[in-house]
Amino acid sequence: MSPSADAPSSSSLSEVLNLTEGQIVQEIGYDDDVDLDLRDAIEDLIGAELEDEDTQEIVDAVVLWWRDGDGDLTDAMVDTLRNIDAGAPVWVMTPKAGRDGHVVPGEIQESAGIAGLRVMSSVSLAKDWTGTRLASRTT
Repeated sequence: MSPSADAPSSSSLSEVLNLTEGQIVQEIGYDDDVDLDLRDAIEDLIGAELEDEDTQEIVDAVVLWWRDGDGDLTDAMVDTLRNIDAGAPVWVMTPKAGRDGHVVPGEIQESAGIAGLRVMSSVSLAKDWTGTRLASRTT
């Protein structure tokens, strides 16, 4: 990964995302604008490719790429819970402020609450993307 000045280094990305080798991570919302270096870094951390939206596997985490205009964020968050392990994180990746598709933090907070998730933290993960960690239900 070639991190930007305000993104975590690849060595600290593991700590930030709390992902380890052998975990299964589902990716939802992939499009041609995602940060490919960040995707590659996540795959390097888990030692496998990301699972696609249609996987039936029980996953250890979800990466949801989301842009303003993609639809209903609450519905998308509910969809992330379909086959996620209890207590596993959901990472909502949104374009940073000033970029096309930026999602205001209040919308993420509101949608997460309705979906039964809690916003835990937000961090700059790539030049154009911010990651917001959501906690899924624990039971």
